[in-house]
Amino acid sequence: MSNSSSISHFLLLALADTRQLQLLHFCLLLGISLAALLGNGLIISAVACGQHLHTPMFFFLLNLALTDLGSICTTVPKAMHNSLWDTRNISYIGCAAQVFLLIFFLATELSFLTIMCYDRYVSICK
Repeated sequence: MSNSSSISHFLLLALADTRQLQLLHFCLLLGISLAALLGNGLIISAVACGQHLHTPMFFFLLNLALTDLGSICTTVPKAMHNSLWDTRNISYIGCAAQVFLLIFFLATELSFLTIMCYDRYVSICK
């Protein structure tokens, strides 16, 4: 008989123990995610519909809005689910996917910000 164990899910720490605070956290996370969706959606639609906004700077702004939506949609829905349904677990695969996607979207966002800074630097100096 070998001594082995496997991890199938992680237990998360709760943000609050009382139901009222859990619902408050859900409402706050919902408000933050809706504000981010609305703001980034407006940026995406303005850049996509405006013909005079088809310049490199606005192209990168469009991609920055898309990566921001991706990073928000990676972790916030699970946190909202945990707050609303009073659950504290996440699967191992789900946790790995969240970590990978969050690092990917944040690295992409940092790359776009760097490119945008260099584009502004070139347009000012040259």
